[in-house]
Amino acid sequence: MSKYQPTIGIEIHVQLATRSKLFAAVNNDAREAAPNSLVSEICYGLPGVLPVLNEQAVELAIKAGLALKAEIAEFSKFDRKHYYYPDLPKGYQITQYDQPIVGKGSVDIRVDDTTKTIGITRAHLEEDAGKLIHPVGKDYSQVDLNRAGTPLLEIVSEPDITSAKEAKAFVKEIYLLMKFARVSDVDLYYGNMRFDVNISLAKPDAKDLGTRAEIKNLNSFKSVERAVEHEIKRQTELLDKGQKVVQETRGWDDAKQKTIAQRSKEEAHDYRYFPDPDLPPVTIDQQQIDNAKTSSGQSLASIRDRLATLGFNSSDVESFLTIDEFIPEAELDSYSTLINVINDDQQARFAANWVINSSNMEDGSNDRISYIPSPKQVKAVHKLYIDKSLSSNNAYQLLSLLKDDQDPKQVADEAGLMQMSDTSQLEKVIDKVLTNNPKAVEDISKGEQKAIGFLVGQVMKESKGKANPAVVQEIIKSKLE
Repeated sequence: MSKYQPTIGIEIHVQLATRSKLFAAVNNDAREAAPNSLVSEICYGLPGVLPVLNEQAVELAIKAGLALKAEIAEFSKFDRKHYYYPDLPKGYQITQYDQPIVGKGSVDIRVDDTTKTIGITRAHLEEDAGKLIHPVGKDYSQVDLNRAGTPLLEIVSEPDITSAKEAKAFVKEIYLLMKFARVSDVDLYYGNMRFDVNISLAKPDAKDLGTRAEIKNLNSFKSVERAVEHEIKRQTELLDKGQKVVQETRGWDDAKQKTIAQRSKEEAHDYRYFPDPDLPPVTIDQQQIDNAKTSSGQSLASIRDRLATLGFNSSDVESFLTIDEFIPEAELDSYSTLINVINDDQQARFAANWVINSSNMEDGSNDRISYIPSPKQVKAVHKLYIDKSLSSNNAYQLLSLLKDDQDPKQVADEAGLMQMSDTSQLEKVIDKVLTNNPKAVEDISKGEQKAIGFLVGQVMKESKGKANPAVVQEIIKSKLE
């Protein structure tokens, strides 16, 4: 056991899923855009321009606050945070300093079958900066301001986290909460969420928490966990040698699996905060909060409860939640909506199994889906499976093939997914397999029943997966008896 107690706080930058930027009428989706193509005079910080607050960003911030079980401020304001960097043309960032839109809240995480509550200090609205592009082999950097002005909600945790496992569980839970509150696209690949982790070590009986280092711009759950593990080890080695931990900002080198010093850590007074004179305060009434509640859809907790009711263990539930995706303005706009509207538990479990088993996506980087089968289609596919006209794999494949109001039976026939259950057809294939595998036939005659499984596999291979394995096994047993 380590002689030092880690204290960890995490700041999460959540890119809000608004149509336009926080203070400018410019497209907010820069994922495939050419550099500096989604900009305006406001993004460039030209003299005389005035920002106008995006109302949708305020609505999404309220939804996020409700998901965090946090206080929503009746009154909040914007401030200017001054620093100089090439991707910040104005020389200051518009953010919220002492009066944020979201106050104290809490998030429950689960690690090793133990539930722990992590406090939320605050969450505030702010604009993102641009980004620097560093061409390989060149001695210069380029500035892309497409991201400048993107609306962010920065969620700040209390220093309640004490391990790498807890840190990973916390950022993943925030990811899921923001996803199901419909606040953000939470696409980690495109930086819709970024994590800054503050870590300090101290002996359990120390009067203070130790000197903290901040690891900036982590963009995956695994990198958060590994960066925390490495930083705890690095600070432990320094303290064991009698050296001091420097308060600084560090980056994470994923290739080398280590943190690297970047710059000394600024304090609040270094930023010279003052209220933004161009933006009025934000006032929120109870009606706005009630509207946010009614438009938020299913809560994360209700989806977990539904899946647990269907008999899924916690691991499968978390897999489903990570995979789940939304289709805006669709009749069935997510997998969880589908599971929720199917009243028959057996069919709902079948559909949820399809979601979990047919995807190899992880860390939130899944491809966009374009269609979710209707409950009627799920019922039809499930009946084909129950009637043994489809294998489980082919049933899942069929669900993935369906579009619009297509008839599942017709699609299955056209795709060659229906199982071969006609005994006369099967016997021809089985006779061929028995002739070609005399050793397996001899083994079965000696009582080695495992060889039957081998023969069934050969029949499945010969029939290109169309044979009904249960029927095949019965025919083989009958022939060899």
